Amino acid sequence: MLRLGTIVLGADDVARAAAFWSHVFGYEVVTFPGSVDEFTILVPPDGVGTRIAVHRSVAPVEERPRVHLDLVVDSPAEQRSEIERLVALGATRVAWSYPSDPDFVVLADTEGNRFCMVDASHR
Repeated sequence: MLRLGTIVLGADDVARAAAFWSHVFGYEVVTFPGSVDEFTILVPPDGVGTRIAVHRSVAPVEERPRVHLDLVVDSPAEQRSEIERLVALGATRVAWSYPSDPDFVVLADTEGNRFCMVDASHR
């Protein structure tokens, strides 16, 4: 059976990106000393679920990436609260051309990688 194992993100500052995403999800940081590109994996504390990896990348951040993460919450209040929490951790709001009445807010991590905070209750 096929399953999604790891989402890999590029970064200029791998340690900063790993710290950000580990705080976002409460994941444990696993480093690989001697790795050429500072490859680091973030693992759920119980070992179950999708992992996030960060490695040093020379590619520039894409303003409108073809692939991005959607982080999902269940209410507008939770969306606001999580956005505030992630901004406090170092995320930034991204200026975006939103549709009318959007269910998402676009943010960028400490490395500029775009992701969305989606309110699943939005209709």
